[in-house]
Formats: sequence, C-alpha cells, structure tokens
Amino acid sequence: MSETAKPPAHPARARAEIDLAALRANVRTLRAKAPGAAFMAVVKADGYGHGALPCARAAVEAGAAWVGTATPEEALALRADGGLPADVRIMCWLWTPGGPWREAVEADLDVSVSGLWALREVEEAARAAGRPARVQLKADTGLGRNGCQPADWPELVGEALRAEAEGLLRVTGLWSHFACADEPGHPSIGLQLGSFRELVAYAEAQGVRPEVRHIANSPATLTLPDTHFDLVRPGIAMYGVSPSPELGSSADFGLRPVMTLAASLALVKHVPGGHGVSYGHHYVTPGATTLGLVPLGYADGVPRHASGTGPVLVGGKWRTAAGRIAMDQFVVDLGGDEPGPGAEAVLFGPGDRGEPTAQDWAQAAGTIGYEIVTRIGARVPRVYVNE
Repeated sequence: MSETAKPPAHPARARAEIDLAALRANVRTLRAKAPGAAFMAVVKADGYGHGALPCARAAVEAGAAWVGTATPEEALALRADGGLPADVRIMCWLWTPGGPWREAVEADLDVSVSGLWALREVEEAARAAGRPARVQLKADTGLGRNGCQPADWPELVGEALRAEAEGLLRVTGLWSHFACADEPGHPSIGLQLGSFRELVAYAEAQGVRPEVRHIANSPATLTLPDTHFDLVRPGIAMYGVSPSPELGSSADFGLRPVMTLAASLALVKHVPGGHGVSYGHHYVTPGATTLGLVPLGYADGVPRHASGTGPVLVGGKWRTAAGRIAMDQFVVDLGGDEPGPGAEAVLFGPGDRGEPTAQDWAQAAGTIGYEIVTRIGARVPRVYVNE
C-alpha cells in the first residue's frame, strides 16, 4: 500500500503527483450532491492508483464516514495501519471461498455476502472470533456480476436473520450496483432501481434493520439523486476523473483531477528526415527534427494502445507519442525544439497548465479514464502534495 513518499535522493525519472487538497475538495463537492447521505470513499486498487491510505485519510478529513475496498486484503491493510480513526467504517466486497473471514470479523470490517456459501463462512468465522460479524447483503438487481439473484433473495435474507438471531452477525447493510448509470437515460437504470427498492422492502418486512442502504456509484451520485438512499459510494469521481464524458467533464461537475503524471526527458537529439522511430518503424520522421525520449512505458502503465496518439506537454507544446510505446520508454517528435535532457514532459494532469488530461489519454488509447490512472505502476513514485 502506498505511503507518503519521501523526497528522492536524486531527481526521479518520473513521478505521479497526488494533490490531496484536490481530493478533499472533490469529496466536499460530491457530498454536496448527496447532502442527506453518508459518504463512502472507495479506495480499491490502491486508491485507483493514487495510494489507498493517503487518499482514505484525506477523504475522511473531508467528511467521509466510510471507506470501501474490493478485496478483504485491501481492507485489512487499511485497518492494520492504524491511520484511520477507529470510528470510520471499512467495507470490502470481493470474496472467494476460504478468504480471511475471521480476520475481517476481528478487524470489525463490514463484509459483503451474496450467497449462502459466503454466509456459512461468515458464521464459522464469527464463532471462531467470538464476536458477531458485520454483514451487508448484496442483491444482483441487473448487473449480472456479484450479488444474490432476486429468486434466491428470500432464502439468503431468511438465513441471515436466523444467524443474526443466534448472535453470529448483524445485517448492517443492503446494497447493489448499477450497470449503466454512466449512460444517461439507459432503461436499465430505472429497472435496477425498482428491483432494489423491492428487495430492500422485502428484507425490511422480514425484520432486517440495516444501518445503510446503498446503490449509488460515481455517476449516480452526480446525476441521479433518487438513488442516494443512506449512503453514496463515489470512486473515480473522488479522484477528479469524470465517470463518463457523456455525462460531462470533470470541470462540468466541479471536480479537479488529483493525479499529475510527469517525467524528465532522458535524451534529446537531432535526427534527419526519413529516420525510423521505435519498434516496427511505425513512425518515420517527415524531415530533420529533434526527438525527445520519455522514460515511461507500458511497464509503468502507459498504454501501448496509445502508440502514435498519446499526448504529452513538453516546453508548453502538445506533442504526440511517435511510434510504438515500449516497455520502459517512448519518443516524442519535438519538431526541432531543443528543450534539453531533464526537461519536464507532462503526460496528464488537471489540464489547467495546458497539459493533457487522463481523459485525453483514454481517448487516445480507446479506453476509459479509470484505467489510465489505475494502471500507473509501482515504478512511478507517488509524491503527495497539500497534505
């Protein structure tokens, strides 16, 4: 798990600068969109590549009462670190048989249960730990991934209530997840919301008294107030990346991108026209020019699919990845400019200095902004500012 980076002994070849003031501001903006709901800061996948613990701390400072992760290992690491207040609830939802259920119960995590096999393992863990588990029942309202099918919901609810009566667990939440909340007007949104309301009503009629009911992810938090219930779970929006360009840009929502990815040029050199560049010579210089070597590649998370299209700001001008992006490096055609070795090359950032954004790279690579920031690898140090 990422920790606050110490100043490097030597200038770093590259860095991912994480602006925690921007993250706190984003949390406040998102909370204002759902004033009647509690806020869960989703920090799975090491905080979408930004660093789980520093981002969780910043989100809590801005008012988050919950922190969410995908895997139990992520959640246990957050709890073990001791960097979050004891009253902050931590939830994890991606379990497989034989997982660390007992450790999760002992760490007072909220664990998600989607089927009877998981409920049985939670019960065993609670007996071994000598304390009740905190369980949130997940319904599959139409996403088709994790979650209990509506036909199986009565049995799961009934068994959970039996275990609760035996003192083995407390049903703390009822929840689900949207499939198409990032597609305005998609018919599945209303269908899923209706299904969720029905399944919650059934569980409550049987005697479940959840602390929270929740289904709203980033796009739903931003655009669908009827989905907010007791808790919202923004993920990518908290990091200042729009969940969908169709819904609006980060700026449209008052969000600021948190990560800036930059590197120092490793080399600048003159080459003649007709010179091939990088593997396969998919780029050939149209005339005499200068080339700059950016010491980042697909091993660092720069998408190879953006070869020939990925934008970079060097010397105040947008350049494009010339030829193939390799494992550790790629080249930009500087058009005769000579910024010199060590000059800054900014791949993406908030965009207010004229630099590209993560969304620009997503478009260049044919993917989504989520992937661009999350895939930045461990070789790139995270440098935290405005802590």
